[in-house]
Amino acid sequence: MQPCPCGTGKPYAACCGALHRGAKAPTAEALMRSRYTAFVGGLADYLHSTWAKATRPALSKLPSEGLEFNRLQIVRTQGGSLFDSEGVVEFAAYSPAGVQREVSRFVREDGAWVYLDGDVR
Repeated sequence: MQPCPCGTGKPYAACCGALHRGAKAPTAEALMRSRYTAFVGGLADYLHSTWAKATRPALSKLPSEGLEFNRLQIVRTQGGSLFDSEGVVEFAAYSPAGVQREVSRFVREDGAWVYLDGDVR
């Protein structure tokens, strides 16, 4: 079985693959991990559908080819649990070109976690 790129150690099909097929993320961190994996896999439709309506870019502005990240590190989370309506996930995404650090904000929209915005550091 193929390991999930998000770094949980679970097989892709039982991890981010389930979310990419339509399951709802239980936490903001799970959604963030699934979006990282979508960036790696070039899943622009998934990125678009999990972006808050208020800040969502046009689908054509999202990458349709995978980005060359090779490791994800979750630095911290705040809120974003099953019982929260907002959450923050700080992460570092590693690539051959360097490290992208971001503090991402997530909110619930129609009961589902969505990406609101992020501060790239």
